[in-house]
Amino acid sequence: MNRLKEKYRKEVIPALMKKFGYKNIHQVPRPEKISVNMGVGMATQNKALLDNAVKDMERITGRKPIITKAKKSISNFKLRQGMPIGCKVTLRDEVMYEFLDRLISITIPRIRDFKGIPLEAFDGRGNYTFGIKEQTVFPEIDIEKSDVIRGMNITINTTARNDEEGRELLRELGLPFQKQND
Repeated sequence: MNRLKEKYRKEVIPALMKKFGYKNIHQVPRPEKISVNMGVGMATQNKALLDNAVKDMERITGRKPIITKAKKSISNFKLRQGMPIGCKVTLRDEVMYEFLDRLISITIPRIRDFKGIPLEAFDGRGNYTFGIKEQTVFPEIDIEKSDVIRGMNITINTTARNDEEGRELLRELGLPFQKQND
């Protein structure tokens, strides 16, 4: 069993049951899925950039990404409807816990000048989205072989009913949030 999943079962569930007064173990929020999205706007001019982004995403997540296409045409960006402009991966179950564990323990500490991830990025239903500016913070990416520095968005979907429950779940799992200045 994954290290983070073990921590969730042994430490997080009892802590959340005590804090929120849940009577049933199934009321406790849990991570449901993680979506990793990488937009490659320059792919309209150079198709090789999208191929390299797909390879990077595959190394980072361990899964083959889906190519995302433009939903509508925008002439200022030389973008036509249906053109490939990014890639995404959705992780669930064991793969999700493995990715989240690597993200918390290895990747986030490698970010330069890191002061914690912002608390404001919850959506009102306990789901959290944050961005990483460089894919090179992941140990799977070789900096010498990278052609372009790309950012990515990571969305953690939870079964929490509100932001407070979601925030506490992710804090217990080990996500380093910014300190609040009260």
